[in-house]
Amino acid sequence: MTTLDEIRELKARMETSIIGQSEVIDRIIIGLLADGNLLIEGLPGLAKTRAIKSLAKNLAADFSRIQFTPDLLPSDVTGSEVYFSSGGKGEFKFQPGPIFGNIILADEINRAPAKVQAALLEAMEERQVTVSGSTHKMPDLFMVMATQNPIEQEGTYPLPEAQMDRFLMHIMINYGTEEAEGDIIRLVRSENSPSTGKKKAVKPLPQKVVFDARKQIASIHTAPEIETYIVDLVFATRYPERYSEKLKSWIEVGASPRGGLALDKCSRTHAWLQGRDYVTPDDVRAVLHNVLRHRLILSYEANADGIGADEIIKEIATQVAVP
Repeated sequence: MTTLDEIRELKARMETSIIGQSEVIDRIIIGLLADGNLLIEGLPGLAKTRAIKSLAKNLAADFSRIQFTPDLLPSDVTGSEVYFSSGGKGEFKFQPGPIFGNIILADEINRAPAKVQAALLEAMEERQVTVSGSTHKMPDLFMVMATQNPIEQEGTYPLPEAQMDRFLMHIMINYGTEEAEGDIIRLVRSENSPSTGKKKAVKPLPQKVVFDARKQIASIHTAPEIETYIVDLVFATRYPERYSEKLKSWIEVGASPRGGLALDKCSRTHAWLQGRDYVTPDDVRAVLHNVLRHRLILSYEANADGIGADEIIKEIATQVAVP
């Protein structure tokens, strides 16, 4: 079995427990293979947490869940120095926090105060944590997947733009179809039924599969025309007046250079998952909304007119010439 076949097997396993969200699962796997952090947003009960747990269950990885609350402290996330006494001698030892894992679920991240949100920044970007002057490295496989609820704003702390930019992709989960809803009911009923019996345990995929996939993705060819296309899309968010007055009136601040880097990473990963060794414009467009929707700051006019980031990105994709 090839590395691609094993990753496709991982996706198939996740789809057995996450009904009607194939695209979301696909984007989570892209985030895993592109070595990035993900922000997952959706209404309550749409399997945000379940999707992340499903990935961790089917991968040989340490899983940590952090429930963010307004009274959480930074040390509750990163860990702290603890005093140990033995044989009449005492010393401080670092006690790692839940951030030291492979797959980290930051549940309802916007419920934590600014100090706790800031505690994630170094871990997400630098893959290390500094406590009491000592630096502690994260494991080689490290991924933060944060969730937030878009409708409940009481007692929440909106993520600052600097932290939003550190997420590789912003994934939106929407309602499934009527057929999928019925399948969900039957799935949960079967999981809770004593007559179903114990399912045979499936061996999780080793981490080496992910690292092997990343090596192959690094060699995916991106033609100069595709690189120019990615740059044009990013620059269209910064200088929208080059394309139309409508776009200019909607965008206050465009995407940072991280946006272009994320488009490159995710489009190459998408191409690899399709079994190709080169990137096409379709690969770039497939991940465009996920990569840019959290990197745009909309103007007052856009908010007043009810224009969202997805609508603006769709307009940009229409305006920018495809190679």
